[in-house]
Order: sequence, then C-alpha cells, then structure tokens
Amino acid sequence: MKTFLYRGVPVIGFAAYSGNGKTTLMRKLIPCLNARGKHTAIVKHAHHDFDIDYPGKDSYELRKAGANQVLVGSAARWAMVVETNAHNEPELTDFLHHLVIADTELILVEGFRDKHFPKLEIHRHALGRELFYPTDEFVIGIVADDPQTHKGILPSFDIENVNAIADFLVEYCTIAVGLSESRNVSKAQS
Repeated sequence: MKTFLYRGVPVIGFAAYSGNGKTTLMRKLIPCLNARGKHTAIVKHAHHDFDIDYPGKDSYELRKAGANQVLVGSAARWAMVVETNAHNEPELTDFLHHLVIADTELILVEGFRDKHFPKLEIHRHALGRELFYPTDEFVIGIVADDPQTHKGILPSFDIENVNAIADFLVEYCTIAVGLSESRNVSKAQS
C-alpha cells in the first residue's frame, strides 16, 4: 500500500469531483477517528479566492487595508490569514508546512486530487462522472454508493459505512508508521 507521512504523521487525501460528498464524509469521519484515538488535521484546497472572515470584522478590514498577515486568537482558537503573491497553485507540502503537528495522528486532505500521494476516491455512480483510479495509481481505496462494482480492484466501502472507512484509515496509519519505522531501522543497521 502506498503511504505518505509528513513529519511522521500519515497523510491521506479524499479525491472526488465537486458534489460527491467529500466534506460531508470527512465531517462524519472525524468523530469516528477521534473515538479511535486518531486526532486529525485537515488541509482543504480552495480553487478560488476565499475569505474566512467578512466585511465589517476587524480582521477582514485590517487585511483589506494591506496587512499581509492577520492572526486572530482567543483562549479557544486561533486563525491566521496570509496574503500571498503566488501566481501558481501551491503544492500540498506548502500547506502541510503550516500545520501544528502536535497531538495529530492523521492528516486528511480534501483536494489536490491530481497530486501524487495516497487518496481515497469518493464516487457517486448517479452523477455519471469518470473514475480516477483507473489512471491514478495513488488511489488506494474507493468510497462509493455502489462499492460492489469496485470489489476486487481496490478496498471498497459504502459511502454510508463510516465505521468501516474509519477502520481502514486507522489501519492505513498503522501501516504508514510501521513502514516508516522499519525503513529507519534498516538505515540504522546499514
């Protein structure tokens, strides 16, 4: 199984066309993963300009006035908005670099479906979209409304069976960390 770790933390993507339910699935998975001891960080790629605050809020007005970074914080949470001058789409690692990894056992990524890292494909047959996995070797499982269609090709899960998907992700974490540790042992013995 293909794996990817960032600073020792397993990373897996959720790849699908818009409207297939990536965010809904992730929202259901997070409590299941937390219950299994896997605290998650999320990286969500946006294809357009976006704002996390809105006109009238101090943070928005300060950013619009020209601040290239605005950090808003309280005892409960903090958020940072950074303006960039980049003209090209950033790489996944550009965003991973900004995560606080402490107390994180799994990083879930929504988007970056064309990048080369392990991902689950979310597919709703009724939408009639093409599948990624026949041409994307980094798809390691499929979550679908018709999982029987994909049995024997890849690990397949019913989109409503959140517990089975969470179990797969926990297994992915175990395999990814185990492979990393065995590589480190091999290097140390050389």
